[in-house]
Amino acid sequence: MAQKNVVKLFEDKKVRAKWDEDEEEYYFSIIDVIAILTDSKNPNRYWSDLKKKLREEQFEPYENIVRLKLKSSDGKMRLTDVADTKQLLRIIQSVPSPNAEPFKMWLAEVGKERLDEIADPQIAIERAISTYRKKGYSEEWITERLKTIDFRKELTAEWNRAGIREGYEYGILTNEVTNAWSGMTTKEYKSYKGLKKENLRDNMSNVELVLDMLAEVSTTEISKSENPEGLEESKEIAKRGGGIAGDARKNLEKESGKKVITRDNAKNPKKLDK
Repeated sequence: MAQKNVVKLFEDKKVRAKWDEDEEEYYFSIIDVIAILTDSKNPNRYWSDLKKKLREEQFEPYENIVRLKLKSSDGKMRLTDVADTKQLLRIIQSVPSPNAEPFKMWLAEVGKERLDEIADPQIAIERAISTYRKKGYSEEWITERLKTIDFRKELTAEWNRAGIREGYEYGILTNEVTNAWSGMTTKEYKSYKGLKKENLRDNMSNVELVLDMLAEVSTTEISKSENPEGLEESKEIAKRGGGIAGDARKNLEKESGKKVITRDNAKNPKKLDK
């Protein structure tokens, strides 16, 4: 079952989810939904009590509720009760809440958006542009950010050819590339910018984005030339590809007399544009 972790927003509140490509279905964190519907200080306890009630009512979809690994507040992947759209709608009916109807509408829209994006990927790009504009990013920054997405796709396609497994091994190689060009691991880089769950690239300046692209493009081209197989060979190439951008960063810092990597983040997009 090919799955991808995502986070969806309902009125600025996060709902963790996984998209199942085979079933073309979202699986949503039930705890996150309960927290939104009830404003409970202990949504885990609320869900535990509700499960007992549903079991007593012989809630048919209850037996099919599964547990999937989602990222928790401490950053670790933990097994979490999840429900598909049909199951979630039934659960919502059992929770008295003024948010029930708006949440049902949101749920329907989320599913429709994803299916639309599968049919026409251009829609996903247009939505991303709209989101960045609303957050206050400049057109120049948005252009650079979209380029990073395109180059990243080429790199992951090459990693896939080399037999790299999506998820954990992608993360290892990304960390090697980032460390080689920035001098920091991905975790250290995010900490330097004061980030937790936020996307690192969404918090990079124009110059940082360009160097990150150079690192990934270099890694892609070297990999295509040498055709590595497996993680260890690809790690070496990731270091070399990132090192090319690392040398460019050091030269730029020497010539400009200032550090390239900034502590600024998306809380002030205009600073990133500078």
